[in-house]
Amino acid sequence: MTGPAPDPTGGPVPATPQIPAEEQLAERLADRDVLRRVAAEPLIGLGAGRALLMQLAHPRVALGVAEHSDFADRPLARLFGTLDFLLIVTFGTPEEVARIAAKVRGIHNTVRGDGYTGNDPDLQLWVNATLIDSALHIYEHVLRPRGGEAGLAAEYYRQSRVVAEVLGCPLDAQPPDLAAFRAYMAGTLAELEVTDTAREVADAVLWPRKLRALAPGLAVFRLLTAALLPEELRDRYGLPWNDRRRRAAGMMLGTAARVHRLTPGVLRRPPQPLLVKLASFRVNRTLSARRARRRA
Repeated sequence: MTGPAPDPTGGPVPATPQIPAEEQLAERLADRDVLRRVAAEPLIGLGAGRALLMQLAHPRVALGVAEHSDFADRPLARLFGTLDFLLIVTFGTPEEVARIAAKVRGIHNTVRGDGYTGNDPDLQLWVNATLIDSALHIYEHVLRPRGGEAGLAAEYYRQSRVVAEVLGCPLDAQPPDLAAFRAYMAGTLAELEVTDTAREVADAVLWPRKLRALAPGLAVFRLLTAALLPEELRDRYGLPWNDRRRRAAGMMLGTAARVHRLTPGVLRRPPQPLLVKLASFRVNRTLSARRARRRA
């Protein structure tokens, strides 16, 4: 996992995002049927904690989050910000996607530290890869669709690459197909190092001091995040795990899957325009607050 070459002052040179042309972006976004189909399932959100801890296991991602976010005061802000951006790219119009992506790239251009920049395509690739891998994990191992899904994972991966592309990671810098993606995930997981910084940020997210009123929900969040993480990362984070926890997580996930199968799609899937409107509001509010903090 290589990064940008350092500049003479000692920091990495911010990468120049390679943004698809307007007509290319419109073409990519016209091809989102499977991406939308999977993302529309609320249970896909169960993989959010898994994706975040996988992201933090990349030392440069963990350092960037620690040095450029107020994770101690707003421990879930980055998690929800990433999910909101994903919702907009998945369900928004090309104009909405282009507008919010430009704002996020602007913020990323200010994220810079020892060995990392916010616009590093290598890091953008990894962050999006954790979201893709987690969504497919939930879809294939929790929802377990019955028949008629041949080729869904490959098509979902192909369409999901646009999320990193709109931030400046071109398609030719991403694995070309699902087999190459699986190989990339296996190779990267083998190289990752869960640093003390990653554990500090993860602890702030999993055991947030300022959200004690949500203790029961956070306990479930911790349990399911530990259950869904790759075993090697769960061990490196030192998350508590035993047979009792395994059985409890299995019961919860099994119950969620049964409720999912019994609930008609029209009732379990929120209206897409509402999702985009709420996500856009939250992303704009978060970016405005971030700019205000930087000015202060």
